Amino acid sequence: MGSLGKERQFAEIEITPSVLRELQLIQLECLTELDRVCRENNINYSLDGGTLLGSVRHGGFIPWDDDIDIIMLREDYEKFFNICKTELDTDRFFLQEHRTDPYYNVGYSRLRRNNTLYRRAGHEHMKYHNGVFIDIFVLDNVPDGKIVRKLHRFSCFCIRKILWSKTGRKLAPTFLSRVWFSIVSLVPMNFAFRCNDRIAKSCNKKKTELVRHNTHPYPNPKVCGYGIPAELADEFTELEFEGRKFMAVKEYDRYLTMLYGDYMKLPPKEKQKPSVHLSEFKGIREETKVEGDT
Repeated sequence: MGSLGKERQFAEIEITPSVLRELQLIQLECLTELDRVCRENNINYSLDGGTLLGSVRHGGFIPWDDDIDIIMLREDYEKFFNICKTELDTDRFFLQEHRTDPYYNVGYSRLRRNNTLYRRAGHEHMKYHNGVFIDIFVLDNVPDGKIVRKLHRFSCFCIRKILWSKTGRKLAPTFLSRVWFSIVSLVPMNFAFRCNDRIAKSCNKKKTELVRHNTHPYPNPKVCGYGIPAELADEFTELEFEGRKFMAVKEYDRYLTMLYGDYMKLPPKEKQKPSVHLSEFKGIREETKVEGDT
């Protein structure tokens, strides 16, 4: 049955403390480059998710965290995107999204560190540009009104599933769900990206009460099911992260409470471990190209 068969086992490497720390330090390098470009060009951004939580609770990475998350308003991101064409250190970094990588099937952007190898287990068939990365989530306006918000959320859900389908047909937990994703994967990725771009452009014509990153769910759907208050992205401050200062929403306590509730409370010991499953990882190397990279 191939990828639709009952057994879906993928080779994984062990995420030892030394591997995790090497990964974190490469991600910190990506964050530092993003911060440099943004500060030099008056672009606002904020640490997000577990990265923002780690900054507030630990002064850096959550000890077992394996990624960095950033948010930007659409206007700031488009400015960042265009400036990166000339000001990003492209020897070391690659800004990845559907406009820069034709094989990319993720609904948010990533800043990747060139000359590294980072493959998630079950993603080996994907052809997009490889390497350690940080996630950049773009905030778009959410339409006001109960009914149109529901339609907007459903549209975002459909777009997200189309984009994930080429991965879901291998990694979804049940046979039927893998069959379903195999069918959905026949929908061209460009169609999903065009739909998302059109929805964002339409919603961003006027200021609204809420904003959200359209192609990734929030960790607390009961509170953030439709988005977060747009006013949270009006003012920014600086927070320490791994001994350096990075930008964050000024009302970070309010935001983190919305995302996680009592965010200062540590999770149970059994959950204090990396969530990523990798089949390959190599740190920074001298060569300029990895087999399978584009």
